[in-house]
Amino acid sequence: MHLIKALPVAALLLLSPLGAGGQSLLDRPPNVSGNWVGAPGTLYFHFVHRFITSDAPERKVSNVPTFLLAAGLPKRLLAGFNYSTNSTLAPRFPNEWEAFARWAPVSEDYDAPLDLGAQVGYNNAASGVDAEVSLAKKFGPGRIILAGRGLSDPFEAGKIRFAFAGGATLRFGQWLALAGDLASLANRDSTERMAWSAGVHFGIPLTPHTVSLHATNTPLTTLQGASRGSSNIRYGFEFTIPLTLRRYFGGGADASPDTASPPVAAGAPREASPDTASPVRAEVATPEPLPDTTSPPLAAGAPRTTPRSVPSPSPAPAAKPAAKPAAKPAAAATVRVGIKNNNYLPPKIQITVGTTVEWKNNDPVAHTVSAVDKSFGSELLQSGKTYRHTFTKAGTFTFSCGPHPFMKGVVVVKKP
Repeated sequence: MHLIKALPVAALLLLSPLGAGGQSLLDRPPNVSGNWVGAPGTLYFHFVHRFITSDAPERKVSNVPTFLLAAGLPKRLLAGFNYSTNSTLAPRFPNEWEAFARWAPVSEDYDAPLDLGAQVGYNNAASGVDAEVSLAKKFGPGRIILAGRGLSDPFEAGKIRFAFAGGATLRFGQWLALAGDLASLANRDSTERMAWSAGVHFGIPLTPHTVSLHATNTPLTTLQGASRGSSNIRYGFEFTIPLTLRRYFGGGADASPDTASPPVAAGAPREASPDTASPVRAEVATPEPLPDTTSPPLAAGAPRTTPRSVPSPSPAPAAKPAAKPAAKPAAAATVRVGIKNNNYLPPKIQITVGTTVEWKNNDPVAHTVSAVDKSFGSELLQSGKTYRHTFTKAGTFTFSCGPHPFMKGVVVVKKP
Protein backbone atom coordinates (compact mmCIF):
# COMPACT_ATOMS: atom_id res chain seq x y z
CA MET A 1 0.00 0.00 0.00
CA HIS A 2 2.81 2.40 0.87
CA LEU A 3 4.58 1.51 -2.35
CA ILE A 4 1.45 2.34 -4.36
CA LYS A 5 1.26 5.74 -2.67
CA ALA A 6 4.90 6.43 -3.49
CA LEU A 7 4.57 5.55 -7.20
CA PRO A 8 3.00 8.91 -8.26
CA VAL A 9 5.95 10.76 -6.75
CA ALA A 10 8.40 8.50 -8.52
CA ALA A 11 6.55 8.89 -11.83
CA LEU A 12 6.48 12.69 -11.48
CA LEU A 13 10.23 12.84 -10.98
CA LEU A 14 10.93 10.39 -13.77
CA LEU A 15 8.89 12.43 -16.25
CA SER A 16 10.11 15.86 -15.12
CA PRO A 17 12.72 17.76 -17.14
CA LEU A 18 16.16 16.98 -15.78
CA GLY A 19 19.60 18.45 -16.05
CA ALA A 20 21.34 18.60 -12.69
CA GLY A 21 24.24 16.45 -11.64
CA GLY A 22 23.18 13.94 -9.04
CA GLN A 23 25.30 12.03 -6.63
CA SER A 24 27.49 10.07 -8.99
CA LEU A 25 27.58 6.39 -8.09
CA LEU A 26 30.97 6.37 -9.78
CA ASP A 27 32.32 8.08 -6.65
CA ARG A 28 30.87 5.96 -3.85
CA PRO A 29 29.97 2.33 -3.03
CA PRO A 30 26.39 1.07 -2.52
CA ASN A 31 26.17 1.36 1.28
CA VAL A 32 28.40 4.39 2.06
CA SER A 33 27.33 7.85 0.85
CA GLY A 34 30.10 9.78 2.59
CA ASN A 35 30.02 13.54 2.30
CA TRP A 36 27.77 13.91 -0.75
CA VAL A 37 25.54 16.99 -0.35
CA GLY A 38 24.49 17.67 -3.94
CA ALA A 39 24.06 21.18 -5.30
CA PRO A 40 21.92 24.06 -3.99
CA GLY A 41 18.55 24.37 -5.65
CA THR A 42 18.45 20.74 -6.77
CA LEU A 43 16.01 18.02 -5.75
CA TYR A 44 17.33 14.45 -5.64
CA PHE A 45 15.44 11.19 -5.96
CA HIS A 46 17.23 7.84 -5.58
CA PHE A 47 15.50 4.52 -6.09
CA VAL A 48 17.14 1.49 -4.44
CA HIS A 49 15.62 -1.95 -5.00
CA ARG A 50 17.03 -5.17 -3.52
CA PHE A 51 15.74 -8.70 -4.10
CA ILE A 52 16.04 -11.98 -2.19
CA THR A 53 15.03 -15.53 -3.14
CA SER A 54 13.80 -18.05 -0.62
CA ASP A 55 14.99 -21.68 -0.53
CA ALA A 56 13.43 -24.55 -2.46
CA PRO A 57 10.81 -25.61 -3.08
CA GLU A 58 9.14 -22.15 -3.00
CA ARG A 59 12.03 -20.05 -4.34
CA LYS A 60 9.92 -16.98 -3.79
CA VAL A 61 11.36 -13.63 -4.81
CA SER A 62 10.84 -10.84 -2.27
CA ASN A 63 11.91 -7.23 -2.73
CA VAL A 64 12.64 -4.27 -0.48
CA PRO A 65 12.58 -0.82 -2.15
CA THR A 66 14.12 2.19 -0.45
CA PHE A 67 13.48 5.74 -1.66
CA LEU A 68 15.69 8.74 -1.00
CA LEU A 69 14.24 12.22 -1.45
CA ALA A 70 16.52 15.14 -0.57
CA ALA A 71 17.16 18.78 -1.41
CA GLY A 72 20.51 20.47 -1.91
CA LEU A 73 20.82 23.63 0.20
CA PRO A 74 23.32 26.51 0.40
CA LYS A 75 26.42 26.24 2.58
CA ARG A 76 27.03 22.65 1.37
CA LEU A 77 24.00 21.20 3.15
CA LEU A 78 21.62 18.41 2.18
CA ALA A 79 18.32 17.62 3.92
CA GLY A 80 15.98 14.74 3.17
CA PHE A 81 14.81 11.30 4.18
CA ASN A 82 15.13 7.60 3.36
CA TYR A 83 11.97 5.51 3.34
CA SER A 84 11.90 1.72 3.13
CA THR A 85 8.78 -0.39 2.66
CA ASN A 86 10.19 -3.23 4.77
CA SER A 87 12.50 -3.22 7.75
CA THR A 88 14.04 -5.96 9.87
CA LEU A 89 15.55 -3.54 12.36
CA ALA A 90 12.89 -3.79 15.08
CA PRO A 91 9.68 -5.78 15.64
CA ARG A 92 6.41 -4.21 14.49
CA PHE A 93 8.21 -1.70 12.24
CA PRO A 94 7.65 -2.93 8.70
CA ASN A 95 8.31 0.56 7.31
CA GLU A 96 11.49 2.36 8.29
CA TRP A 97 12.02 6.11 8.02
CA GLU A 98 15.28 8.02 8.39
CA ALA A 99 15.10 11.82 8.28
CA PHE A 100 18.57 13.34 8.02
CA ALA A 101 20.67 16.43 7.41
CA ARG A 102 24.19 16.26 5.99
CA TRP A 103 26.97 18.86 5.87
CA ALA A 104 30.26 18.91 3.95
CA PRO A 105 32.43 21.67 5.43
CA VAL A 106 35.56 20.46 3.59
CA SER A 107 35.61 19.25 -0.01
CA GLU A 108 38.20 18.40 -2.65
CA ASP A 109 35.96 20.22 -5.12
CA TYR A 110 37.08 23.43 -3.37
CA ASP A 111 40.80 22.53 -3.45
CA ALA A 112 40.81 20.95 0.02
CA PRO A 113 43.17 17.98 0.53
CA LEU A 114 40.26 15.63 1.33
CA ASP A 115 36.50 15.42 1.85
CA LEU A 116 34.93 15.73 5.30
CA GLY A 117 31.25 15.13 5.94
CA ALA A 118 28.87 14.81 8.88
CA GLN A 119 25.31 13.54 9.09
CA VAL A 120 22.70 13.50 11.83
CA GLY A 121 19.22 12.02 11.61
CA TYR A 122 16.31 10.34 13.34
CA ASN A 123 15.29 6.74 12.71
CA ASN A 124 11.72 5.84 13.65
CA ALA A 125 12.35 2.09 13.92
CA ALA A 126 15.21 2.67 16.37
CA SER A 127 13.31 5.55 18.05
CA GLY A 128 16.50 7.55 18.32
CA VAL A 129 19.15 9.75 16.74
CA ASP A 130 21.88 8.37 14.48
CA ALA A 131 25.02 10.17 13.31
CA GLU A 132 28.00 9.65 11.03
CA VAL A 133 31.33 11.36 10.34
CA SER A 134 33.14 10.48 7.13
CA LEU A 135 36.45 11.15 5.41
CA ALA A 136 37.18 10.56 1.73
CA LYS A 137 40.18 10.98 -0.55
CA LYS A 138 40.80 10.56 -4.26
CA PHE A 139 43.87 8.65 -5.45
CA GLY A 140 44.05 8.84 -9.22
CA PRO A 141 41.12 6.79 -10.59
CA GLY A 142 40.24 5.54 -7.09
CA ARG A 143 38.43 7.05 -4.13
CA ILE A 144 38.45 5.76 -0.54
CA ILE A 145 35.77 6.55 2.09
CA LEU A 146 36.03 5.91 5.85
CA ALA A 147 33.15 6.50 8.26
CA GLY A 148 32.38 6.26 11.96
CA ARG A 149 28.76 5.92 13.11
CA GLY A 150 26.87 6.34 16.36
CA LEU A 151 23.56 4.46 16.34
CA SER A 152 20.63 4.29 18.72
CA ASP A 153 19.98 0.77 19.99
CA PRO A 154 16.51 -0.31 18.78
CA PHE A 155 16.18 -2.80 21.66
CA GLU A 156 17.41 -0.73 24.62
CA ALA A 157 16.32 2.89 24.91
CA GLY A 158 19.10 5.38 25.59
CA LYS A 159 21.89 3.01 24.60
CA ILE A 160 24.29 3.99 21.82
CA ARG A 161 26.18 1.54 19.65
CA PHE A 162 29.08 2.38 17.40
CA ALA A 163 29.85 1.14 13.93
CA PHE A 164 32.68 1.60 11.46
CA ALA A 165 32.51 1.51 7.67
CA GLY A 166 34.88 1.79 4.76
CA GLY A 167 34.52 1.60 1.00
CA ALA A 168 36.20 2.39 -2.27
CA THR A 169 35.53 2.96 -5.94
CA LEU A 170 37.86 2.35 -8.86
CA ARG A 171 37.07 3.99 -12.18
CA PHE A 172 37.70 2.45 -15.56
CA GLY A 173 37.34 5.32 -17.99
CA GLN A 174 34.61 7.89 -17.81
CA TRP A 175 31.46 5.79 -17.43
CA LEU A 176 32.39 2.66 -15.46
CA ALA A 177 33.52 1.92 -11.91
CA LEU A 178 33.84 -1.02 -9.54
CA ALA A 179 32.80 -0.40 -5.93
CA GLY A 180 32.61 -2.18 -2.61
CA ASP A 181 32.32 -1.54 1.13
CA LEU A 182 32.40 -3.17 4.56
CA ALA A 183 30.74 -2.12 7.82
CA SER A 184 30.53 -3.60 11.28
CA LEU A 185 29.02 -2.85 14.64
CA ALA A 186 31.54 -2.57 17.44
CA ASN A 187 31.45 -5.48 19.90
CA ARG A 188 29.28 -7.67 17.69
CA ASP A 189 27.66 -10.68 19.28
CA SER A 190 27.46 -14.15 17.70
CA THR A 191 24.19 -13.36 15.88
CA GLU A 192 25.40 -10.14 14.25
CA ARG A 193 27.24 -10.13 10.97
CA MET A 194 29.40 -7.67 9.09
CA ALA A 195 27.65 -5.72 6.36
CA TRP A 196 29.11 -5.72 2.86
CA SER A 197 28.31 -4.81 -0.72
CA ALA A 198 30.01 -5.01 -4.12
CA GLY A 199 28.82 -3.62 -7.39
CA VAL A 200 29.41 -2.42 -10.92
CA HIS A 201 28.44 1.23 -11.37
CA PHE A 202 27.63 2.96 -14.64
CA GLY A 203 27.22 6.51 -15.78
CA ILE A 204 24.68 7.03 -18.54
CA PRO A 205 26.45 9.11 -21.22
CA LEU A 206 25.20 12.66 -21.82
CA THR A 207 22.83 12.48 -18.83
CA PRO A 208 23.20 13.16 -15.09
CA HIS A 209 21.94 9.66 -14.21
CA THR A 210 24.01 6.83 -12.75
CA VAL A 211 23.11 3.19 -12.11
CA SER A 212 24.48 0.63 -9.66
CA LEU A 213 24.09 -3.14 -10.09
CA HIS A 214 25.24 -4.74 -6.86
CA ALA A 215 25.08 -7.60 -4.37
CA THR A 216 24.87 -7.07 -0.61
CA ASN A 217 23.74 -8.66 2.64
CA THR A 218 21.90 -5.53 3.85
CA PRO A 219 18.27 -4.80 2.94
CA LEU A 220 18.36 -1.01 3.50
CA THR A 221 20.60 1.99 2.91
CA THR A 222 19.82 3.87 6.15
CA LEU A 223 22.70 4.23 8.62
CA GLN A 224 21.11 1.52 10.75
CA GLY A 225 20.46 -0.82 7.82
CA ALA A 226 23.87 -0.31 6.19
CA SER A 227 25.64 -1.21 9.47
CA ARG A 228 23.93 -4.58 10.02
CA GLY A 229 24.49 -7.59 7.81
CA SER A 230 22.37 -10.72 7.46
CA SER A 231 22.94 -14.29 6.31
CA ASN A 232 21.08 -13.63 3.05
CA ILE A 233 22.58 -12.23 -0.12
CA ARG A 234 20.45 -9.69 -1.92
CA TYR A 235 20.85 -8.53 -5.49
CA GLY A 236 19.66 -5.13 -6.53
CA PHE A 237 20.15 -1.83 -8.26
CA GLU A 238 20.13 1.90 -7.55
CA PHE A 239 19.11 4.66 -9.96
CA THR A 240 19.78 8.35 -9.30
CA ILE A 241 17.47 11.09 -10.58
CA PRO A 242 18.24 14.79 -10.03
CA LEU A 243 15.82 17.65 -10.77
CA THR A 244 17.22 21.17 -11.16
CA LEU A 245 14.85 23.64 -9.51
CA ARG A 246 17.30 26.47 -10.19
CA ARG A 247 16.41 26.14 -13.84
CA TYR A 248 12.96 27.57 -13.04
CA PHE A 249 13.51 29.69 -9.92
CA GLY A 250 16.89 31.23 -10.68
CA GLY A 251 20.23 30.32 -9.24
CA GLY A 252 23.76 31.35 -8.56
CA ALA A 253 22.95 33.40 -5.47
CA ASP A 254 26.48 32.81 -4.22
CA ALA A 255 27.81 33.97 -7.58
CA SER A 256 26.25 37.44 -7.59
CA PRO A 257 28.68 39.90 -9.12
CA ASP A 258 30.74 42.19 -6.97
CA THR A 259 29.55 45.67 -7.93
CA ALA A 260 32.67 47.36 -6.58
CA SER A 261 34.32 47.09 -10.01
CA PRO A 262 32.38 47.48 -13.27
CA PRO A 263 32.80 44.88 -16.01
CA VAL A 264 35.53 45.60 -18.52
CA ALA A 265 34.68 45.03 -22.16
CA ALA A 266 37.26 43.34 -24.32
CA GLY A 267 39.60 45.89 -25.84
CA ALA A 268 37.89 48.86 -24.19
CA PRO A 269 40.31 51.44 -22.72
CA ARG A 270 40.05 51.98 -19.02
CA GLU A 271 39.49 55.54 -17.77
CA ALA A 272 42.19 56.73 -15.47
CA SER A 273 41.09 56.99 -11.89
CA PRO A 274 42.04 60.02 -9.82
CA ASP A 275 44.72 58.15 -7.92
CA THR A 276 46.36 57.03 -11.17
CA ALA A 277 46.22 60.39 -13.03
CA SER A 278 49.50 61.86 -14.31
CA PRO A 279 51.12 64.11 -11.70
CA VAL A 280 51.21 67.89 -12.37
CA ARG A 281 54.48 69.72 -11.80
CA ALA A 282 53.98 72.79 -9.59
CA GLU A 283 56.10 75.89 -10.37
CA VAL A 284 58.00 77.29 -7.34
CA ALA A 285 59.05 81.02 -7.26
CA THR A 286 62.82 81.58 -6.94
CA PRO A 287 63.63 83.74 -3.90
CA GLU A 288 65.56 87.01 -4.43
CA PRO A 289 69.26 86.93 -3.35
CA LEU A 290 70.07 88.50 -0.02
CA PRO A 291 72.53 91.48 0.12
CA ASP A 292 76.20 90.65 0.55
CA THR A 293 77.19 91.71 4.03
CA THR A 294 80.76 90.41 3.85
CA SER A 295 82.31 93.63 2.32
CA PRO A 296 83.99 96.06 4.80
CA PRO A 297 82.42 99.48 5.37
CA LEU A 298 83.70 102.40 3.21
CA ALA A 299 85.24 105.64 4.56
CA ALA A 300 83.39 108.95 4.11
CA GLY A 301 83.93 110.40 0.62
CA ALA A 302 85.54 107.29 -0.73
CA PRO A 303 84.24 106.25 -4.10
CA ARG A 304 81.95 103.31 -4.12
CA THR A 305 82.95 100.41 -6.25
CA THR A 306 80.66 97.76 -7.42
CA PRO A 307 81.34 94.78 -5.27
CA ARG A 308 82.52 91.77 -7.08
CA SER A 309 79.93 89.07 -6.80
CA VAL A 310 81.22 85.95 -5.24
CA PRO A 311 79.43 82.78 -6.34
CA SER A 312 77.94 80.83 -3.53
CA PRO A 313 79.50 77.47 -3.03
CA SER A 314 77.64 74.69 -4.80
CA PRO A 315 76.03 72.17 -2.47
CA ALA A 316 77.65 68.80 -2.28
CA PRO A 317 75.93 66.30 -4.52
CA ALA A 318 73.63 63.93 -2.63
CA ALA A 319 74.80 60.39 -2.37
CA LYS A 320 72.93 58.10 -4.69
CA PRO A 321 71.11 55.25 -2.96
CA ALA A 322 72.46 51.83 -3.62
CA ALA A 323 70.69 50.17 -6.49
CA LYS A 324 68.28 47.43 -5.40
CA PRO A 325 68.76 44.05 -6.97
CA ALA A 326 66.24 43.37 -9.71
CA ALA A 327 63.29 41.36 -8.41
CA LYS A 328 62.66 38.07 -10.09
CA PRO A 329 59.40 38.06 -12.02
CA ALA A 330 56.69 36.17 -10.15
CA ALA A 331 55.49 32.98 -11.75
CA ALA A 332 52.10 33.31 -13.34
CA ALA A 333 49.42 31.99 -10.98
CA THR A 334 46.77 29.51 -12.02
CA VAL A 335 43.42 29.15 -10.25
CA ARG A 336 41.36 26.04 -10.93
CA VAL A 337 37.56 25.96 -11.03
CA GLY A 338 35.66 22.70 -11.25
CA ILE A 339 32.33 22.16 -13.00
CA LYS A 340 30.28 19.61 -11.09
CA ASN A 341 26.60 19.02 -10.31
CA ASN A 342 25.78 21.79 -12.80
CA ASN A 343 27.73 24.30 -10.72
CA TYR A 344 30.97 26.20 -11.03
CA LEU A 345 32.99 25.31 -7.92
CA PRO A 346 33.64 27.79 -6.52
CA PRO A 347 31.13 30.08 -8.28
CA LYS A 348 32.99 33.26 -7.34
CA ILE A 349 36.76 33.82 -7.22
CA GLN A 350 39.00 36.85 -6.68
CA ILE A 351 42.33 37.03 -8.50
CA THR A 352 44.93 39.59 -9.59
CA VAL A 353 45.80 40.76 -13.08
CA GLY A 354 47.88 38.19 -14.91
CA THR A 355 46.28 35.17 -13.26
CA THR A 356 45.09 32.27 -15.40
CA VAL A 357 41.83 30.54 -14.53
CA GLU A 358 41.33 26.94 -15.57
CA TRP A 359 37.84 25.44 -15.72
CA LYS A 360 37.50 21.63 -15.82
CA ASN A 361 34.22 19.91 -16.62
CA ASN A 362 33.69 17.08 -14.11
CA ASP A 363 30.06 16.56 -15.10
CA PRO A 364 28.82 13.85 -17.47
CA VAL A 365 27.10 16.49 -19.60
CA ALA A 366 28.77 19.18 -21.73
CA HIS A 367 29.10 22.80 -20.53
CA THR A 368 30.61 26.09 -21.65
CA VAL A 369 32.32 29.03 -19.94
CA SER A 370 30.91 32.14 -21.65
CA ALA A 371 31.57 35.70 -20.49
CA VAL A 372 28.53 37.97 -20.46
CA ASP A 373 30.57 40.80 -22.01
CA LYS A 374 31.96 38.45 -24.71
CA SER A 375 35.53 39.06 -23.54
CA PHE A 376 36.25 35.31 -23.33
CA GLY A 377 34.46 32.06 -23.95
CA SER A 378 35.04 28.38 -24.43
CA GLU A 379 33.76 25.89 -26.92
CA LEU A 380 31.42 23.15 -25.73
CA LEU A 381 33.43 21.32 -23.06
CA GLN A 382 32.77 17.61 -23.00
CA SER A 383 33.22 15.70 -19.74
CA GLY A 384 36.85 15.79 -18.59
CA LYS A 385 37.87 18.71 -20.85
CA THR A 386 39.37 22.03 -19.65
CA TYR A 387 39.37 25.67 -20.71
CA ARG A 388 41.97 28.30 -19.72
CA HIS A 389 41.88 32.09 -19.86
CA THR A 390 44.40 34.65 -18.60
CA PHE A 391 42.95 37.90 -17.24
CA THR A 392 45.04 40.92 -18.26
CA LYS A 393 42.72 43.70 -17.07
CA ALA A 394 41.06 44.53 -13.77
CA GLY A 395 37.32 44.33 -13.50
CA THR A 396 34.40 42.07 -12.64
CA PHE A 397 33.57 39.40 -15.19
CA THR A 398 30.33 37.43 -15.02
CA PHE A 399 30.10 34.19 -16.97
CA SER A 400 27.56 31.43 -17.51
CA CYS A 401 26.97 28.16 -19.35
CA GLY A 402 25.42 28.29 -22.81
CA PRO A 403 23.34 25.08 -22.60
CA HIS A 404 22.46 25.75 -18.93
CA PRO A 405 22.06 29.52 -18.40
CA PHE A 406 21.09 29.06 -14.76
CA MET A 407 24.74 28.14 -14.13
CA LYS A 408 26.52 31.38 -13.26
CA GLY A 409 29.91 32.44 -11.97
CA VAL A 410 31.97 35.57 -11.33
CA VAL A 411 35.67 36.39 -11.59
CA VAL A 412 36.77 39.55 -9.75
CA VAL A 413 40.16 40.75 -11.11
CA LYS A 414 42.10 43.29 -9.09
CA LYS A 415 45.38 45.10 -9.68
CA PRO A 416 48.42 43.58 -7.99
